Amino acid sequence: MTDSSTTPTEANEIAAGQAPAAPIYSKGNWARENSFGYLMRRVVQIMVSQADKRLDAHGLTQAQWTPMFMISKGECNTLAALSRELQLDAGALTRTLDRLEAKGLCKRERSTEDRRVVHLALTPEGENAIAPVPGVLCEVSNRLLEGFTRDEWQTLMTLLRRMLANAEAMRDETDAERHG
Repeated sequence: MTDSSTTPTEANEIAAGQAPAAPIYSKGNWARENSFGYLMRRVVQIMVSQADKRLDAHGLTQAQWTPMFMISKGECNTLAALSRELQLDAGALTRTLDRLEAKGLCKRERSTEDRRVVHLALTPEGENAIAPVPGVLCEVSNRLLEGFTRDEWQTLMTLLRRMLANAEAMRDETDAERHG
């Protein structure tokens, strides 16, 4: 049996008959160069920067190609969903969409069922503009993974997914505490 201070990982370890692992970080051993958060942020910054440099020839910036790519994949077809997924306030996203719409790359349509809902879609020009993005993302990602075996890549993905699950659980717990 676990108490309310038991983390999901500790609960899994206890259920599996293992003693919970000691914390990895402490005040005495924390250093930026050993912080996974710092390292992940640096990797993402470089990845986005390199993708931007390659997509500049197509007239797209990260602020433009990211929402366009998500719209093109059907991941977010409303302003609210895209704003949540990108963690951008609706005002900032609206300004980006204004620029994309002015370029003829996307369109917004109010829902006929609920006028508060704004549906997003790419125009044919937007679909053409976004076409190079998957290839560029593959090129940059593969460059970052140089020297990795397929097994190492799979291990990395497994560990990142586990960390994401822990992060989402922590977020949900914090949200519940704030609203409960």
